[in-house]
Amino acid sequence: MKKTTKELEGILLNAHSANVEQIFTENNYSFVNKTFSDYFKDLLSQNKISQQKVFIDADISEKYGYKLISGEKHTNQRDTLLRLCYAGKLNVEETNRSLILYGMSPLYARNKRDALLIIAFNDRVGDILDLNEYLIKNGEKPLKNSGNTE
Repeated sequence: MKKTTKELEGILLNAHSANVEQIFTENNYSFVNKTFSDYFKDLLSQNKISQQKVFIDADISEKYGYKLISGEKHTNQRDTLLRLCYAGKLNVEETNRSLILYGMSPLYARNKRDALLIIAFNDRVGDILDLNEYLIKNGEKPLKNSGNTE
């Protein structure tokens, strides 16, 4: 049975190094075993959205987008991944897991911009342009463009 992050943290906080093998065996389904690439592609497949459509909707060049998703290229721009996740119709939980798998911080409810993004991902305020207008209207910076035109 898959445990929540809080449940898993509780187990690990009370664990001893001598029991590590047993802990991983008993909680195997609770650990993330996918790469960002596999996870993101699976979600797009579930949402019946092509990668090409995501790149167009995210306003990211196709060549660069494929390289990001495959892992051939890496970006330090969290906004680029947020654009991909929004265009891929990911929900907040899926977006946060994608960000974490990519090595970035998840959306944080105490940060105003992230709070607005959480609402936007949940409420689907429109396309990327609408999302950026929503952020600006609420006093925050829009999602940056990747700037990569490969």
